[in-house]
Amino acid sequence: MTQEVTVAVFRPDDERLASAVDLLDSLGATPVADPMLVVEPTGATPASAADYTIFTSKTGVELAAEAGWEPGETILVSIGPGTTAAAESVGWTVDREPETYSSVGLVELLADEVDGERVEVARSDHGSQELLDGLDAANADWSETVLYKLVRPPESGESAELAAAGELAAVAFTSSLTVAHFLDAAAERGIREETIEGLDEAVVGVIGEPTRETAESHGIDVDIVPDEATFEALATTVVEAAAPSYTE
Repeated sequence: MTQEVTVAVFRPDDERLASAVDLLDSLGATPVADPMLVVEPTGATPASAADYTIFTSKTGVELAAEAGWEPGETILVSIGPGTTAAAESVGWTVDREPETYSSVGLVELLADEVDGERVEVARSDHGSQELLDGLDAANADWSETVLYKLVRPPESGESAELAAAGELAAVAFTSSLTVAHFLDAAAERGIREETIEGLDEAVVGVIGEPTRETAESHGIDVDIVPDEATFEALATTVVEAAAPSYTE
């Protein structure tokens, strides 16, 4: 290695952050762990007797399973491989997964088969309206259960300071909300514009097109959207772009 490559990660401060740090370490990068999300469970569980049940995150699956919820006869729909893996790890069988891991992908997957069907959407309080609008357009009889809320830890923001100072080689955003909370932390410190300018000199990686759209709408230029919507793919491509010699 010829130089230190600092990569900021924003995952919740649990096994997801720990595994992200371990992965970046293994890739030869220096992780900057700056959690931008805290999960606050609501205690709710998905509605029963739905024809389809959609989960949009690993967290939602885990909370539902911990509460004793089981799919039963419902057609279980997962937004992507991370959520699918979580479902399989608790013994559930996923019946549908879109090619594009997003709300738009879910709508495209289900639009032709949910007319008149009861569709339960189990997710966080920051779920995309696009999914519900798409289900409306498909004439689905949908309901939504908020399994958890996502809030920003008050101590977050170290990465924004480093970005503003030009000391980050890369960032890895895993959702639109991590982008918003990152910028909120920067604004709280009075360095929002400096932080965005600092990211112009860094490699900015995001998971999925919705996160790209959010970042770009706030003036952040996105360099990388991996083909596979997993943190492993994101971290690998971000580190390769930030320091190609690291992986040679």
